[in-house]
Amino acid sequence: MNNSLINIGKKSKKAFSIQIQTDKKNKILKDYYLLIQKNKRLILNENAKDIKNAHKKKIKKNLIERLILSDKKILDITNSIKKIIKLKDPTNITLERWKRPNGLNISKISIPIGVIGVIYESRPNVTSDVASLCFKSGNCVILKGGSEAFYSNRILAKLFRQSLKKNKVSENFVQFIDIKNRSVVDYLLTRMKKFIDVIIPRGGKNLVKKVQHMSSIPIIGHLEGVCHSYVDKDANPTMAKKIIHNAKLRNAAICGATETILLHEKIIKKFGISILENLERDGCKIIGDNKIVNSYKKNIRLASDKDWSKEYLSPIVSVKSVKNLDDAITHINKYGTMHTDCIITKNKKTAKKFLKEIKSSIVMLNTSTQFADGGEFGFGGEVGISTNTLPPRGPVGLNQLVSYKYQVTSTGKIRN
Repeated sequence: MNNSLINIGKKSKKAFSIQIQTDKKNKILKDYYLLIQKNKRLILNENAKDIKNAHKKKIKKNLIERLILSDKKILDITNSIKKIIKLKDPTNITLERWKRPNGLNISKISIPIGVIGVIYESRPNVTSDVASLCFKSGNCVILKGGSEAFYSNRILAKLFRQSLKKNKVSENFVQFIDIKNRSVVDYLLTRMKKFIDVIIPRGGKNLVKKVQHMSSIPIIGHLEGVCHSYVDKDANPTMAKKIIHNAKLRNAAICGATETILLHEKIIKKFGISILENLERDGCKIIGDNKIVNSYKKNIRLASDKDWSKEYLSPIVSVKSVKNLDDAITHINKYGTMHTDCIITKNKKTAKKFLKEIKSSIVMLNTSTQFADGGEFGFGGEVGISTNTLPPRGPVGLNQLVSYKYQVTSTGKIRN
């Protein structure tokens, strides 16, 4: 196993030394989505193997839902690749240029990062999204998908490699680790620093925690999405009800779903209760603090301190009353995970303070937190969301998968 992984690392490093022009990149991506369309039946057959195995292993229902491919999901995959083709190549761009009094001409130029290792679970579309984004941004990618999506991931990676081969470009720009042994991840994180420049984990809390704990390689990613929606005393009631319902229930299983609702105490009885009733009607369980429990006469459980840190990823929501804006900001900065947080208000001054003082990588005004997504940001997809304090932050798409270098020229200048 170790020799196989080192071999994969060496092949990636070698492939990364090859420069590919933008037209050629786009041609390869076009051939890739055409191969996906042509091989749709084969992809669905491979996916059926994964679904059968998942049922045998009694994998959770929400994970199986993420795993299932359909005609529509394959169409989404090809549309995502088409969007990436249309995006500007982010490499070899002069970001800044200036002259110094000492006679130096300095340029800051965008460059690929190198070899990116992606460790992910459940969703087969991650294979095509990540491979396409990494390739277009000039990077090589080593894919380690979860065993539950093994056959689906393998066929999608294989088709990308076919497109590379067809265009006479090294297949090793995209490599898929087809070893099912669990110790593969440990080896990648601790022994492959020489070959991998950055690791991106995409999956559940346990996977990300493990990567953060073990990796000797820099990481881009987030642990949890404890996202908040704060309904201010100056919120529009109709807008607030609509946004909160979407932010929680459009898809409760994604990291951008609202997990805690903060209600200004002045609006709890006015329209806060109707917001919660609207959620409960559609199957959402409500957990509230004392004030919310006393005001909400329907099904509700009293929150413990642990509930404010929980990422439910299901139709359950924590609800807390707050005295004012400062109280809301303090709560979010204490319990949030720097993912995505929203304020609903008509008050411009209040909105400005919230947007400025919340520490998260994505802060929203009068907008559903479900928009925390690279595709929705116009990035043509994402390799993940980063809650790191250092860049990149938020959705990591094409333009976030590059680094830069300085080019310095002069007419024979020497330093005194």
